[in-house]
Amino acid sequence: MSLVPVSAADRAIVAEQLGRPPRAVRAVAARCPSGHPAVVQTSPRLEDGTPFPTLYYLTCPRLTALVSTLEASGLMREMTERLRTDPDLAAAYLAAHRAYLAERDAIEPLGTDVSAGGMPGRVKCLHVHVAHALAVGTGVNPFGDETLRRLADDWPTGDCEP
Repeated sequence: MSLVPVSAADRAIVAEQLGRPPRAVRAVAARCPSGHPAVVQTSPRLEDGTPFPTLYYLTCPRLTALVSTLEASGLMREMTERLRTDPDLAAAYLAAHRAYLAERDAIEPLGTDVSAGGMPGRVKCLHVHVAHALAVGTGVNPFGDETLRRLADDWPTGDCEP
């Protein structure tokens, strides 16, 4: 993983991507092929002190739209069902949850075992899992890796300007 301090230009691009000013951004955790931020790392708390447990946030509009299409297909239900029937997958997902918590707690402990995306018992948000996989690399978040494989023909290809 290579976190890059967020520049003023990155912050402006993320604001354009999100349609609002970004909150609690610490660093750019992954970039699109065109060079703009795809994933940002956020602080465990917002500026006002409110807990913000989502450590990695997907910002690339093209990738976000592709992931949303997969979510709308019902993929998360199927993935959650696989957690109940595949002990190896469940163990890998639990390890991803623990890794996520450890990384977030190293920045600032929130005193909770809530991570993101439904971990470790269900799959709630593929955007979180894709962001996690892009930030930390393959082999950590099985559902992030799987989702990126499903999108490989569509991303990262071409120009995905914000």
